[in-house]
Amino acid sequence: MTSQSNYAQRRARVAGQIGKNGIAIIPTAPERPRNRDSDYIYRHDSYFYYLTGFTEPHTTLVITGDGKSTLFCAPKDLEREIWDGFRLGPQAAPATLGVDAAHSIDELDALMPQLLENRDAVWYPFAIHEGLEARVGGWLNKVRARVRYGALCPEQQRDLCAVLDEMRLVKDASELDIMRRAAQISARGHIRAMKQSARMLRAGKEVREYHLDAELLHEFREGGSQYSAYGAIVAAGANACVLHYRADAAPVRDGELVLIDAGCELDGYASDITRTFPANGKFTGPQRTLYDLVLASQQAAIDATKAGARFNDPHDATVKVLAQGMLDVGLLDKNKVGTLDDVIEKRAYFQFYMHRTGHWLGMDVHDCGSYVEPSELGSVSERKDPLSGEVIKNRPSRILRAGMVLTIEPGIYVRPAQGVPQQFHNIGIRIEDDAAVTSDGCELMSRGVPVKADEIEALMRA
Repeated sequence: MTSQSNYAQRRARVAGQIGKNGIAIIPTAPERPRNRDSDYIYRHDSYFYYLTGFTEPHTTLVITGDGKSTLFCAPKDLEREIWDGFRLGPQAAPATLGVDAAHSIDELDALMPQLLENRDAVWYPFAIHEGLEARVGGWLNKVRARVRYGALCPEQQRDLCAVLDEMRLVKDASELDIMRRAAQISARGHIRAMKQSARMLRAGKEVREYHLDAELLHEFREGGSQYSAYGAIVAAGANACVLHYRADAAPVRDGELVLIDAGCELDGYASDITRTFPANGKFTGPQRTLYDLVLASQQAAIDATKAGARFNDPHDATVKVLAQGMLDVGLLDKNKVGTLDDVIEKRAYFQFYMHRTGHWLGMDVHDCGSYVEPSELGSVSERKDPLSGEVIKNRPSRILRAGMVLTIEPGIYVRPAQGVPQQFHNIGIRIEDDAAVTSDGCELMSRGVPVKADEIEALMRA
């Protein structure tokens, strides 16, 4: 668990970046109705949690440039707590959370104009909390009404995401520890689903995608995870060629592949693992050919992931291996598409590999943080995309630093089409691991689940 001192240090870093006369406002997420008289399972706002470790709704954090933090939270209400559960309350918040002061959330509108008065800039996350900008405007109007009495109103409104995104991009030791444990739980879920698929098919039982989804959820919760980090993709057969397919009711058939993209969330941090395996535990020849190609491309990306490399380097390494493999196995006709360099330049591989090789991972599955190197924003070039014809502005991609966490997830998706060898039709394969950048390479946190074809087959025979 992240300690109270860690949250205090993060708040102090924010205070140091907003200026001594700045003020930052960070609300948590609202509760959202699912249907009549029932809400979705509550999940806090990641920015807010990063600075407090507090998971209750109806809460706002205020940080001032002098390093003071004030929490506005739901007041104690014994009658509501009978229905909705325990509330920490303002009286206990300072000692429990390490903030300097706390008030009822009901006092926010009354006290915020006082907190804003005589500040030169107000910071808050832009375009995230519906209605927040208008609410800030209302508070500022109340400050302006006092200018005749000598009050000064903030002249600037700044996006706090710019500050927090940079902070969240590099994980500290406590964050990496949580993410390792989340990946271990998720790996056990993938193993459980693989085994169940083979076990049920051997027993002659009908297997559906939701059966395997249930195995994942069971292992996630049994391991102590609070939620799934995202809706699991459990895609059998041709469904694996749909990138954002969701676990549904399609049959899992003997002789087909199953692609599972699933991860749990533990203590506010996500994991994100994809494995593709034969439903019956044995790859066919064509399946194994493409699987080994994707695995080789992932290894090339892993080798390219280290401090000092660029974020785009793993993707470029993956594309080079996949493109050559597509030529070698006949997915691409070299007489039509040309050489490896031609395939890459013209993006001819896009027919079978249409996504990037990774993304940031952290509190959010697609975590915050710029993919452009901040020190090189002014270095801009233009190129014309060979497929869309769109003019794209290129900026140097992010330089990787130790403590950054990203996914490495190449794939191949073969839909039936003219000129595509039939033995590969409807095969979809993705292999994804969670990588923490280190000084001399990367740590694969999610390798608790097998990835080599022989190891997968051995696991599913057991």
